[in-house]
Amino acid sequence: MEHEKNVKLTSAEITQLWTAYMNDSALICQLNQFLSKVKDEEIRPLIQQAVDITQGNLKTLTEIFNKENYPIPYGFKMDEDVDVNAPRLFTDTYVLNYLHEGAQVALQGYSISLSSSVRADVYSYFNECISQLTKHLREVKELLLAKGLYIRSPNLPTPENYDFVKSQSFLTGYFGERRPLVGTEIANLYNNFQRNALGIATMIGFSQVAKSKEVRKFLVKGKEISQKHCEIFGSIMREDDIPVPMTFDTEVTDSITYTFSDKLMTFYCTALIDLSVGYYGSSMAMSPRRDLAVQYSRLVAEILKYADEGAKLMIKNGWMEEPPRALDRDELAKKQ
Repeated sequence: MEHEKNVKLTSAEITQLWTAYMNDSALICQLNQFLSKVKDEEIRPLIQQAVDITQGNLKTLTEIFNKENYPIPYGFKMDEDVDVNAPRLFTDTYVLNYLHEGAQVALQGYSISLSSSVRADVYSYFNECISQLTKHLREVKELLLAKGLYIRSPNLPTPENYDFVKSQSFLTGYFGERRPLVGTEIANLYNNFQRNALGIATMIGFSQVAKSKEVRKFLVKGKEISQKHCEIFGSIMREDDIPVPMTFDTEVTDSITYTFSDKLMTFYCTALIDLSVGYYGSSMAMSPRRDLAVQYSRLVAEILKYADEGAKLMIKNGWMEEPPRALDRDELAKKQ
């Protein structure tokens, strides 16, 4: 639009674009490593499709930054943060599930970005991201289904009629007999279990190839936290005889050869923590049973503490790029 030519990017827009660039510059490194090692010829086209989408995103983001004379984030580089010739670290089954989970996470992120976008070119970019990713996600789901690898959430019985809650005990769950889980609670427990299960496999693989002892220790701790959370979610579901999803521990190879940089793996781990905080917060809000809300609250406190360790590790090693921020007026005053 003519009147939008000189409209500056809002704080929300520049932050979403900056975050998208950082995420995609890290993702392209992982995807190219997966592509170079994939054996299943049915999975290869989907990895290539993800690579093409990500490369296209980075090109468009670079154009927007250049148009705004805004510095392009340093992000991650193919020649610095990955060795595509290294032995495969994860199996094709892991990669296919990674594509599935990653597409779902990205789709939610792009929806938030789209809702906060005002300028036509930024809105168009995130709208296109959603369109491409929706098609990609559908194809990934279809291949998972065809291979018998898709993990469906549990079914619920069909009620004879609608009903209303008649007792305050619907909300409790601390003492005595707990009511059965409702659909939203099951869905969130199931999805949080799956995300942590994939996280366990990721941390196992990353810890095998980490060069820094400090980074390795951080990744092992992340694996242990995810294992603990899977056990908690699994035990809650088992109380209602709900089947617990499979894990992906066996989808990690025995490679100990440098594959990804410590910087990329630490960044990825901290990104997983950020996502978990959001998902747990949403799950807390959607769980009428109070004992579940308390449980999520405890888990959030634990991973926030772990996130702080990750941030300190990133800063200590000079890996944390500063995101877009407001002017420091006090600092400007000192320059006079």
